[in-house]
Amino acid sequence: MDYLYLLLNLGSVSVPFLFSFHPKLKFYKRWKSLFISILISMLVFIPWDIIFTINGIWGFNETYFLGFKLFSLPIEEWLFFICIPYACTFTHYALLHYFPNLKLSPAVTKTISYLLILLLLILAIYNSTKWYTFINFMLATILITTVIKKNPNLLSSFYLTFLVILIPFFIVNGILTGSFIVDEVVWYNNSENLNIRLFTIPIEDTVYAFTLILLNLFIMNRLEAKRNLK
Repeated sequence: MDYLYLLLNLGSVSVPFLFSFHPKLKFYKRWKSLFISILISMLVFIPWDIIFTINGIWGFNETYFLGFKLFSLPIEEWLFFICIPYACTFTHYALLHYFPNLKLSPAVTKTISYLLILLLLILAIYNSTKWYTFINFMLATILITTVIKKNPNLLSSFYLTFLVILIPFFIVNGILTGSFIVDEVVWYNNSENLNIRLFTIPIEDTVYAFTLILLNLFIMNRLEAKRNLK
């Protein structure tokens, strides 16, 4: 089934894309800031992806993609960094539209943030020889530290919306890592991670998703704030 990865990408973004034109949500009005944020985040995640793929830290099962590659990555992997951030940022803003009070208090937000920073930093340092764990957790630490200083209000809502986003995440990423199918779409070298799985999903993937989505939202917020000042 060489189009499975493509279908997962398109399936993930299809409903959010269609509902972007909903008269109450009007998510299409955020497209400019969204696509700039996606481009910037790709400048971080794509080189990381290429380096890890070349060095065998993870890789792709050719059974499940069309076979076209760009810089060692399947085209479907490039699409992943467009479709998934689109779907997740849409979900975040849609939840806030219908539940505008969906946020934690400033005190709770800071407490969670500092605990996450401490935990991720300790795990990263302790596992400095495991490249997926180390790079992943360090990037998350840096990003949370930045956001809690620059835009704590974003974290106060994102900690809650991310819990909802985890539901489709476990479905899509579960399939990518081998749930419900004969073999995984994306494989991992377990010597480079903690080798702890949530079903078939490496636990690092949850932090990876958290960072990818938060980075896009943070950039979008910064761009939109600057635009509103003009």
